[in-house]
Amino acid sequence: MLHTIENDYLRVSVDDHGAELCSIFDKVHNREVIWQADPAYWKRHAPVLFPNVGRHFEDHYRINGTEYPSKQHGFARDSEFTCVDMTADSITHKLKSSDATKENYPFDFELKIKHVLEKNQVSVCWEVVNHSNETMYFTIGGHPAFNVPAQGNDSPKEDYLLTFNGEKSLTYLLLDPASGTALPDQTKTLELTDGTCHIDAHMFDNDALVFDNQIEKAGIAFPDGTPYLELNCHRFPNFGIWSVPGSSFVCLEPWMGRCDDCGFKGNLSEKANINALNADEIFNASYEIKIY
Repeated sequence: MLHTIENDYLRVSVDDHGAELCSIFDKVHNREVIWQADPAYWKRHAPVLFPNVGRHFEDHYRINGTEYPSKQHGFARDSEFTCVDMTADSITHKLKSSDATKENYPFDFELKIKHVLEKNQVSVCWEVVNHSNETMYFTIGGHPAFNVPAQGNDSPKEDYLLTFNGEKSLTYLLLDPASGTALPDQTKTLELTDGTCHIDAHMFDNDALVFDNQIEKAGIAFPDGTPYLELNCHRFPNFGIWSVPGSSFVCLEPWMGRCDDCGFKGNLSEKANINALNADEIFNASYEIKIY
């Protein structure tokens, strides 16, 4: 079931399935900003990635010597959430652990996802509660896909700009095609001009670009440099940028933790950027999407 809130600037819809943001309709410019999930390219809009971002090496992980199977991006995106609260400017969903989730993830947890609308901005807020009597480990991330080119604009995707926070260059990792995990010893450089670069046609030929400890703000601009949208993720350690070659969308992905490094076989507790929650502790994080 879809739930919708709106103001003078935006109309926002969120689905119970995956608590997924399915639409940000820009009422000022009369255009849909979120990719509408054409299955010919990618069947999702903006899934929430939990309890793992990306893939574990060889699609399993270890806790205290016990192996658990996992799938890419976890199970939350394919789970039915319950809408527990709705106001004029917010929608809140909740997912609780179950016998089914414990087949892949042994912890008792509660995940709340709240979408908040304020003027021309949507905030996506995550709350994770550990109801286990042991330390719980997880990563969590966003995966919003944005229409590029913007509806009503005839410029090709490659004329649009990725915008950052004034950096001259950024470093990134690619994914190992066989395992879908990061190649930490093969750093690449993204050269920028005034903090921007064009969306090159071959930028995503090898899947996503993975950034560590560099990006807290990223956006997309029209070919003339006019801002289209901006995503802010203060204090997020990881970030992904991805698209399907030939498609008309680009994903800006704020992550609290990411996929394994290729070859990682340690305990989950030893994974870089892992989030650890003691019994009954609460984790909170949020990011913002601003539409211009």
